[in-house]
Amino acid sequence: MAILGLGYAGFGSDALDDWRQFGTGLVGLQAIECGNSLLAFRMDDRKQRIVIDRAQGEGTRFFGWEVADAAALDALAARLERAGVPVTAEPQALADARRVRGLISFQDPAGNRLEAFHGPEIDDTPFRPGRSISGFRTGALGLGHAVLTVANIAPVMSFYVDVLGFGLSDYIEKPFRAYFFHVNARHHSLALIETGSNGMHHLMVELFSLDDVGQAYDIAMQEDRVNVTLGRHTNDLMTSFYAKSPSAFMVECGWGGREIDPANWTPFEMHDGPSLWGHERVWLSAEDRAIAREMRMRAASEGKRAPVQVLEGNFKLMSGTCPWWDGVKAES
Repeated sequence: MAILGLGYAGFGSDALDDWRQFGTGLVGLQAIECGNSLLAFRMDDRKQRIVIDRAQGEGTRFFGWEVADAAALDALAARLERAGVPVTAEPQALADARRVRGLISFQDPAGNRLEAFHGPEIDDTPFRPGRSISGFRTGALGLGHAVLTVANIAPVMSFYVDVLGFGLSDYIEKPFRAYFFHVNARHHSLALIETGSNGMHHLMVELFSLDDVGQAYDIAMQEDRVNVTLGRHTNDLMTSFYAKSPSAFMVECGWGGREIDPANWTPFEMHDGPSLWGHERVWLSAEDRAIAREMRMRAASEGKRAPVQVLEGNFKLMSGTCPWWDGVKAES
């Protein structure tokens, strides 16, 4: 697979002070000052992972997808052009601003700006979180995941799967249509929710400790930022909540996401909704919230649980090729 992971994401906003407080004080990111119009955040050894740009309008966004090297970037550009997708070879000045060696840009069918890059810059100083946390789960899994709203899933899904080579992990049809896609062992690095309009739904970051998530939840409750309550997903098994960011999208703070084997993964439809418990979604209509709640109550009455296995004294989530309630798969 040419694309290795979600390397970075950027958003237009003039609320830099609010973003600085939110990113450091609630999420736990490290803020990097980049002048009066730009704010960057670190979450690991890379020089930047998330960028907030005052010079771009509210609602503007871009996503940086990582490839292995310059040859892989050229091959991806050629593949896009064969598919009739206009590609721009970006100047070195923009690559420097993104803290990478080289990049191209293009758009998906929903109008999202995508960038593909190679050679991320590594900082020579350790990551210093904005609050006391154990850190973020990144590395080969990438930044986390992005979830986009789309008017119609079909053409956007075709682009990501057939052109970019993403793999479908699973999907749900109720209480809303959502499709989940992987590019590495993270269950999904991208998801699409069909809402009738194109936009940004949320960005997920995964922390190493459940306590880190719980303490962020306390902060979000105190600041009236909770937009989806604490809960656990049925597909990636993430325990998380969603906080209202200073922009018009949410940031999901999660823990315990499953890993999959992309080479042996079989996609399937989830029939028990998006969450095993919790995750009351205030953004849903009253009717759809009732449907989601009924699904959770049914899962509880049937005793459905996420599979776990004890490995070397630690609980490890399973990554089988069937729905999570079908039992625990032995691992070697």
